[in-house]
Amino acid sequence: MSRTALVIGGGIAGPATALALQKAGIDAVVYEAHAEGADGAGVFLTLGSNGIDALKTIGADQQITRTGIATPQITLHSSKGKRLGVSRISSAAGTPSRTIRRAGLYRALYQEAVRRDITVHHGKCLVSAEDTEEAVRATFADGTTATADLLIGCDGVHSAVRKAVDPEAPAPSYAGLISLGGYTRDVTVDAEPGSYTMIFGRRAFFGYAVAADGEVWWFANLPRADEPARGEVERIGSDEWRRTLVEAFADDAGPAARIIEATSSDNIMTASPVHLLRRLPAWHRGRMIVLGDAAHAPSPSSGQGASLAVEDAVTLARCLRDTPSHAEAFTTFVDLRRRRVEKIIKQAARINNSKAAGPLGRLFLDNVMPFILKAAASSRYTEEVFGHHLDWDAVVWPAGVDGDS
Repeated sequence: MSRTALVIGGGIAGPATALALQKAGIDAVVYEAHAEGADGAGVFLTLGSNGIDALKTIGADQQITRTGIATPQITLHSSKGKRLGVSRISSAAGTPSRTIRRAGLYRALYQEAVRRDITVHHGKCLVSAEDTEEAVRATFADGTTATADLLIGCDGVHSAVRKAVDPEAPAPSYAGLISLGGYTRDVTVDAEPGSYTMIFGRRAFFGYAVAADGEVWWFANLPRADEPARGEVERIGSDEWRRTLVEAFADDAGPAARIIEATSSDNIMTASPVHLLRRLPAWHRGRMIVLGDAAHAPSPSSGQGASLAVEDAVTLARCLRDTPSHAEAFTTFVDLRRRRVEKIIKQAARINNSKAAGPLGRLFLDNVMPFILKAAASSRYTEEVFGHHLDWDAVVWPAGVDGDS
């Protein structure tokens, strides 16, 4: 008997999940809260070698590997311009990680889902979900409902499905940083196309990558101790952000202030506070489950948010394909995923804490970070993260049963 699924959230995790479910023989329909697509959302992100590999298992990688900037590593500098070292962000073998416009990744996955006849409904904001034991029913803000065998929350760090699964679920925590960025062609930097550089500034953290056509993509993480109200920083205009950021980076060596000054107002993206979800006790209840940022939202320092979401999508589809019930499938999925994602989140949190280092912290960065980066360049941990491979054809055994997954 065929199974059906409601996929809540149409950003990156949603279409990827629908594609993986379809490959596993499950009919999925995607419900997205925004009235239109997410073409203008976010700045850019890094899709790791592991994320690209996961997309490859469902045949959704080809368009991705033709866009963005191949970024196998990042060069890190101090606020004084000292080169701290290089951090490898790709598997030693296989496709290098790629830095991609978030909207471009969304568009590629959305178009692939539509091409495979997966239905995507827009303007569907989930307000409640009810497990009737025989099925699950979703109710949306426009008064419509939808019913299926399963409901899968791919609706991000502020997930509505997470609360439906567990009304006592912890809220995401504010990371103490405001994130924003932009694009400019009106500046020249001393960097090769494809390079990715990050700077531990005195007052904020800055990163930039250079595309093949010379366009500079940049982001900034600006510390702010108190958590902004929802929508507060998003309402601040780009001209005001430009002035704030230029001042924040004025005393730092490197091109940060110059890059920001050269960015037109139209090309400075909307700011947003950074939120993390380090550990969620319950990922599922009954016929409902969450994945991606709805279940585990790492710091952007991990470079793994999108990749882990795609891994989740593929793993969940395989579990549902190979286990006799959704209850066993969900339990097996969490058993396979929790340890990996929480280890990555923990490691990224350490880096995140260095983004606004004080005088003592900057002394540590200047003198100790080079040795850490040198040791990490060939570390087993880096390969564990970026070299992770999911074999679609391998059988997934239920949790507690011996077998290869």
